[in-house]
Amino acid sequence: MSPTFKVSGLFAGKPQPMGPRGAPSSIVKSAINALTVHIDGTDEDEQANKKLHGGPEKVLHQFCPTNYLTLAKHFPEGNFEIGSIGENISVEGMDDATVYIGDIWQFGEVELQVSAPRAPCIKISQRFDIPNLDRFVGERGITGWYYRVIKTGVIHLGDTVTLLSREDDTTDVHTLMQCAHNKTDKALAAKLAALDTLDDEWRLKCEKITNK
Repeated sequence: MSPTFKVSGLFAGKPQPMGPRGAPSSIVKSAINALTVHIDGTDEDEQANKKLHGGPEKVLHQFCPTNYLTLAKHFPEGNFEIGSIGENISVEGMDDATVYIGDIWQFGEVELQVSAPRAPCIKISQRFDIPNLDRFVGERGITGWYYRVIKTGVIHLGDTVTLLSREDDTTDVHTLMQCAHNKTDKALAAKLAALDTLDDEWRLKCEKITNK
């Protein structure tokens, strides 16, 4: 029987200056009740850097809410609240170790497919004013993941979340992230690079590890 969860948080934001150079970022988001999802974006959320955080392979970002407990334990000076790392979706019970590349999940009427982990960037460190926080997130493999859209529609707070399909030969987001971070397991990297449902950007990262 497929696992079933509930949407516990939805978040959206607009670009605003971030960091010493004032580069635009949408990492600061507000809680909302619904997300109108299209193939290449949403009506409510606007990504500042479309190369890193937007486009059809990175329409929505989900982050496990319990990961904030890990961050708070190691960085007690941080003000870690659900939604503050820039995610669009929060669901209790889904995490980096139990969500797999290529998974297709139904959120109410919307169907989404896991395309890749989030690549932690310096905006995370700047958001909380904690040096190297982005590196910690990557090392721990608690980055969350991106979705491409299979079926458009509106996701509502409280919607049921159900796993529709999972490929036989895939891997979880946490394992992929740690492989990309450590850059030592060439055999695993080669397997990951062969995943048809993996975002091309991450396929290239895995191929580079294989060819080192």
